[in-house]
Amino acid sequence: MKTIYFIRHAQAEGQPREARLTKKGEEQAQQLAEFLNDKQIDCIYSSPFERALSTIQPFAALQGLEVKKDKRLEERVLSSNMHPDWKEMLRLSFEDFTLVYDGGESCGSGFERAGSILDEAITGKSENIVFVTHGNLMTLLLRHIDSCFGVTELFSLTNPDVYEINIDETGRQWKRIWLQ
Repeated sequence: MKTIYFIRHAQAEGQPREARLTKKGEEQAQQLAEFLNDKQIDCIYSSPFERALSTIQPFAALQGLEVKKDKRLEERVLSSNMHPDWKEMLRLSFEDFTLVYDGGESCGSGFERAGSILDEAITGKSENIVFVTHGNLMTLLLRHIDSCFGVTELFSLTNPDVYEINIDETGRQWKRIWLQ
């Protein structure tokens, strides 16, 4: 059986690539390291965004594991412009996977990007894998496991959040294992 942990980054100061974790986010990253300590992780992939890397770094250091940066785990950009109605725009993008806003990425494109790294992990040699990513992309990763995941589930994610995905010859099962 293969186990993959999808992790949403800890609390951050903002959305830019270089946004750092807040003080609370740094504490959450330490708690996450303790939480994951007995999971027998053998491989870590992370979004190259600072908040994702900082979330998993305490665990990686504790285990002596390398964090592999992968652009496919970067957050999906809804639009390059700020919009007061961004939640409605996000909802619409989950209803129409081809919808693309100015300077943004469609859900369909993000879904394909997420699927490519998931497929590689499933067919790869590692048995216990961590993906550290962002809320929107994590929802699209989860949608590969269960089509019920959409914008409602996205808005219910916490910072951080952890889902455990078990994959074997009988199928794929998921459960949310981070409870704040």
